[in-house]
Amino acid sequence: MQFYLRVPYRPIKLRIFYSYSVMLVDSMVDKLEEIRKIFGKRFLDRKEDLIPYMKDASYFEGNIPMAAVIAEKTEELSKLMRICSREKIQVVMRAGGSALTGSPVPYKDSILVSMSAMNQILETHVEDGYVVAEPGVRLDDLNLYLSRLGFFYPPDPASSMAATVGGSISTNAGGLRACTYGTTKEWILGLEMVLPGGQIVEVGGRTLKRTKGYDITALMAGNEGTLAIITKAYLKVWPIPEEIGRILAYFKDVRNMGRSISELKGRGIIPYIAEFMDKLSLETIKKAKNIDFPEGSNYLLMIDIASTHESIDRMLDDARKIIESQGPISIKITRDREEMARMYEARKGLYSSSLGLRDTKDEYIEIGDLVVPPSQLPDSLEEIQDSIGEYNLKAVLFGHIGDGNIHANILVDLNNRDHVARVEKFQMAIAKIALKHDGSVSAEHGIGLEKKELFLEELKERNSMDLLPLMKGIKKAFDPENIMNRGKIFD
Repeated sequence: MQFYLRVPYRPIKLRIFYSYSVMLVDSMVDKLEEIRKIFGKRFLDRKEDLIPYMKDASYFEGNIPMAAVIAEKTEELSKLMRICSREKIQVVMRAGGSALTGSPVPYKDSILVSMSAMNQILETHVEDGYVVAEPGVRLDDLNLYLSRLGFFYPPDPASSMAATVGGSISTNAGGLRACTYGTTKEWILGLEMVLPGGQIVEVGGRTLKRTKGYDITALMAGNEGTLAIITKAYLKVWPIPEEIGRILAYFKDVRNMGRSISELKGRGIIPYIAEFMDKLSLETIKKAKNIDFPEGSNYLLMIDIASTHESIDRMLDDARKIIESQGPISIKITRDREEMARMYEARKGLYSSSLGLRDTKDEYIEIGDLVVPPSQLPDSLEEIQDSIGEYNLKAVLFGHIGDGNIHANILVDLNNRDHVARVEKFQMAIAKIALKHDGSVSAEHGIGLEKKELFLEELKERNSMDLLPLMKGIKKAFDPENIMNRGKIFD
């Protein structure tokens, strides 16, 4: 059976094999009733209740699933998966709905599982360096709770207000603090999971050290709901830094900005966060947040330094001197918490504020998510800027300069065939720029539906196409009936 996701002028071809009729014949109605008995009022099959589950935060629009269930207990999910495995019913997981590549977009013959009600922090062991949380816990809520204890959970995607523990594990989310603390996979000690056959298993553990065969815990980071259902996570936590200060440096030239971060890291100064924004980004936040910037600025370098009460001023001054040697137009140090929070929220809100650049209401934002070694940023950014001009597009460039992560918020009119074609060519062009500079086509958003072609391009470029059957073999070992989020990452 073949069908297309409903995206104007951008059909995504998927091949789905079923051993039962796609019509809701009596046998399927019976199976849905079996599932309804497990979840009671948390079983949803009315169209108006299912429509909100058709989209994530990307431009992809899926089909209305057969039904949705709101999970509250691991045992419920175990029963559900036994039924779905037996009847070969596709299952699509959804957490906060903030994914940007179509990962949780459902198909009409699927059961969508919402994890939003599994949102409890179950255990707290800061003396041992971890907490235990359910997958529906929102990251900002987790950090608000931990802050009262003097700790925090470092992964910090821009969507942290909506992003959840389970969703961020499934995409291996990064964020602003990744240049110091890495991505989500570095912060998972262990997981409780429900396998596609319904078995409840635990992988990893509660200790910082363990060696017990293949690391299944790490494998789950970035699996995008294609292997198992995460029902509990053992997460490392870290003490909140005593002091944080910020340097705002505005540059005319991208190379000078890039050299600044290279010099800082080369001298052993690892920023707490290290972000950059291009001129269009600055114009966007000026319009949305009334935050001004010096005339002639083409780039902003935002560096946060974390240290102790005794050393913060010295470290900020050392960092300022290094950045100042690269000739910024303007440079400023601040430790004003309110001022820092205002700029921090403006940076995290660039996705929504970029919508203010739309020429028509039909324009959407498609997000690039490239990564290169930080030393390759100047060349990469120059080439990406040239590509924006070549394809005559409007795109906001920003990202995590400390780890070489470049985001491009690209305005695209999905009702304009020519515009969509140019955006597709641009996405492939900048992917090839990242690969040319020893980078990757996806840094922290995952593959989903959007980046499957780019993912294959990277495998080809690295002479690693033999990894594709290996990955498919792993998928089949976990999910022999191919019911878990079918058609995502690869066909």
